[in-house]
Amino acid sequence: MTSLLSQFDISEDRIRQIVTHTINGSDDGELFLEYRESEALMFDNGRLKTANFNTDQGFGLRAVAGEATGYAHSSELSEASLLRAADAVSTVKGGYSGKLADAPARTNRHLYGEENPIPSPSFEAKAKLLQEIDGWLRAKDPRVRQVTASLVSSWQHVEIMRADGQMVRDIRPLVRMNIAVVVGDGDRQETGSYGAGGRKGFGEFLTEDSWQFAAEEALRQALVNLEAIPAPAGTFDIVLSSGWPGVMLHEAVGHGLEGDFNRKKTSAFAGLMGEQVAARGVTVVDDGTIAERRGSLTVDDEGTPSGRNVLIEDGKLVGYMQDRQNARLMGMKATGNGRRESYAHQPMPRMTNTYMTGGDMEPDEIIASVKNGIYAVSFGGGQVDITSGKFVFGCTEAYMIENGKMTQPIKGAMLIGNGPDAMHRVTMVGNDMKLDTGIGMCGKAGQGVPVGVGQPHLRMNQMTVGGTRA
Repeated sequence: MTSLLSQFDISEDRIRQIVTHTINGSDDGELFLEYRESEALMFDNGRLKTANFNTDQGFGLRAVAGEATGYAHSSELSEASLLRAADAVSTVKGGYSGKLADAPARTNRHLYGEENPIPSPSFEAKAKLLQEIDGWLRAKDPRVRQVTASLVSSWQHVEIMRADGQMVRDIRPLVRMNIAVVVGDGDRQETGSYGAGGRKGFGEFLTEDSWQFAAEEALRQALVNLEAIPAPAGTFDIVLSSGWPGVMLHEAVGHGLEGDFNRKKTSAFAGLMGEQVAARGVTVVDDGTIAERRGSLTVDDEGTPSGRNVLIEDGKLVGYMQDRQNARLMGMKATGNGRRESYAHQPMPRMTNTYMTGGDMEPDEIIASVKNGIYAVSFGGGQVDITSGKFVFGCTEAYMIENGKMTQPIKGAMLIGNGPDAMHRVTMVGNDMKLDTGIGMCGKAGQGVPVGVGQPHLRMNQMTVGGTRA
């Protein structure tokens, strides 16, 4: 695709002139250009319920001076709209005589291809496949009452121009497949789901083996929940499975390690750099450099190359995730975590792929070590208070552990705790670190961005569990 700058009704030199004049005298800033195509198909309850295709493009212009930010955006790529944005953004300087921050480092690294995943397979082929998934699941088990299957894809082209003339370009493909099943027995109904995706084409996700595996996993989880008994309430030793349960780490710990919350001292981890904030053996990393992963970025939305950033090392807090503004104000380096939902949003410190590294314990050993506890295999929704670190997470698949063995499945289990406190309760770390299957989406300040999570099996002692059974 040609440069997005060429979509303006003025020359590239004129654009540079306006951007340079607007940002110079500030601490930092950029012109962020975006073109995006997106498609979503959802087959629900025996019919194609949703089929959307959308294109969007526009720019966001930003100037940063100290803690103040001027930002304006428009979907119109014209000199008139750029000048209006420049006029609005320039007010942030207010007599401030800043020196423009150094440009981000350059990189030739590419973490994903540039091919647009939307055209292949065709719309007709996707709709037919979703119908096939629906029929296959209904034929698989007579207890299946509803199937919801979706395919979502996008192709994003971004360009970032700084006042010093540096230009950064990134092409970002993204796909996701998701299958949810409702099963029933009499008046009782339960659900199960499975999804997969990444920064690549649909290829590997839509082979017969792949979609049948996904469908079987969704059905398996639903049938497990159909046999589940109400979860007990009380204090239990907890074993978390590997992979997707890392979403708890993302929410309860990850957000608290983003630079803006710590600069403003609204995080439970503020002022604890170098302190023991987790049990020994706990190492937490945010890594945006893993090829083709959902949360990965060749460069972030300020033009900084993403990195592998160690946040907690052997229990000690050693780093935060930073965008350029918060890094500068805290006297730290930008870490490639400046992210935004679109050109209509300002960047802020956000996670990419956040996970806990593996330890030396076998998963079976961890389960066998628990006399009376709960094994949480998958989580659904949760709530977290960044300031206090308090969290509540609902388990979508969980089992009782009795005398070292996984026994009865349970439903309605809610894991309740405090992020920093919970990290001190980790007593065993498995050797099977696994990332999630590529389904994560993170919300912050009204903005959503794709992310990855992961962890090995963990044992956490004496956690509070909410349930409906005494």
